[in-house]
Amino acid sequence: MSQIHPLILCGGSGTRLWPSSRKAFPKQFIPLVGEESLFQATLRRFTGPEFDRPLIVTGEPFRFLGREQAEALGLDDTTIILEPEARDTAPAILAAALTLKDTPEALMLVAPSDHMIEDTGAFLRAVAAGAEAARAGHLVTFGITPERAETGYGYLAVGDAPRAGVAQPVAAFVEKPDRARAEEMVAGGRHLWNGGIFLFRVQDILTAFETHAPGMVAPCEAALREAETDLGFIRLGAAYGQATAQSIDYAIMEKAEAIATVPVSAGWSDLGSWEAVRATGTPDATGTVTAGAATAVDCRNSYLRSEDDNLHLVGLGLDNMVAVAMRDAVLVAPMDRVQDVKWVVQTLEEKSVPQARDYPRFHRPWGWYETLCLGTRFQVKRIMVKPGGILSLQSHMHRSEHWIVVAGTARVVVGEEVTLVSENQSVYIPLGSKHRMENPGKVPMYLIEVQTGAYLGEDDIQRYEDVYQRS
Repeated sequence: MSQIHPLILCGGSGTRLWPSSRKAFPKQFIPLVGEESLFQATLRRFTGPEFDRPLIVTGEPFRFLGREQAEALGLDDTTIILEPEARDTAPAILAAALTLKDTPEALMLVAPSDHMIEDTGAFLRAVAAGAEAARAGHLVTFGITPERAETGYGYLAVGDAPRAGVAQPVAAFVEKPDRARAEEMVAGGRHLWNGGIFLFRVQDILTAFETHAPGMVAPCEAALREAETDLGFIRLGAAYGQATAQSIDYAIMEKAEAIATVPVSAGWSDLGSWEAVRATGTPDATGTVTAGAATAVDCRNSYLRSEDDNLHLVGLGLDNMVAVAMRDAVLVAPMDRVQDVKWVVQTLEEKSVPQARDYPRFHRPWGWYETLCLGTRFQVKRIMVKPGGILSLQSHMHRSEHWIVVAGTARVVVGEEVTLVSENQSVYIPLGSKHRMENPGKVPMYLIEVQTGAYLGEDDIQRYEDVYQRS
């Protein structure tokens, strides 16, 4: 029996978990629960013998980050498909299915990259049950046994009482309800949360698109014909942008026949709010949860989180509040308003506040950097270059730089001169000089960069060579 092809959708922005999650570094790449990121936990869930290598659909900004986190798990053979622009889940699933059209009987398991599932065994048993239904021609979704009346999720209605691990017909899809309707559905016992996880044969989902969303097929087929492969990534062509931006639920699942669901209780959460993240922690006697460098004093039913070991967050006398602190931004809000955090991000964007989307640590294919101090004519950065990482050969029109290595060894090119710079040594980069840096060692290399000049923006870079093929 053929293996199941996991398809991991990895393009969300996760603005409801601001400031920890931002458009430049969304929640799927953050270790919100445990040591691994949610994306890594999703990948690990599908590493058993019943699964083929995963397909990942993401955007250009996250291609190297996705590969790096996959490789950290030993997954060196993932296929990463890059969307030229986000078009919601339906075009992403269609494009991935088209890459498998030569194996029409193959099964695809579609999963978001930013959900938590505590009981992997229970989930995989549900997948096995769903695989039988999918091989029989059903489009399968996984219904989560509701733990409460939730207004933030869509629901699946089943005709009979849900039976765990047994595929059952879906009677109806229900949009996010109001509080009264949610309580009624949960009390009735015949509704499940729509977890956004799907399983089907390649031929069946392609037929469903041709029947119910035919306008998406031609743009996605053209995007694959135009696709280019560089550095192992499949970069979809511009025609992809002509596909209607629509979710798989609206485009297919709510219209198709032979829709089945497998009820599952596996400790699932979409971690879609700070209240949901708080629920994953261990509360103290007053119901308060702390994470990172945080201390609660006389607090009740609250959540305190610090993302910076050098920034200790203290809550005093808080009741039903959330406080999340990062080096460059702090959120304080009543717990019953956490679903509105996305409006906070919108407000910050309207005011052109950088923290609305930029993360304090900027990730690059060679490592990362962060600004420690910024003045009118100077900037101090901390830079990490991973083993084997190499920056582009570049020059600057408006600034000079001084590099001080604080850990590891750097190979530095300035003009025609090549130098090995070790810990506690430094090198000066005059304005206009061609230069590059790489880490030839086996451990991460850290340095402090001091920039001086009239303009310090990241767009003051003239690239001459770049192994990562960035424009």
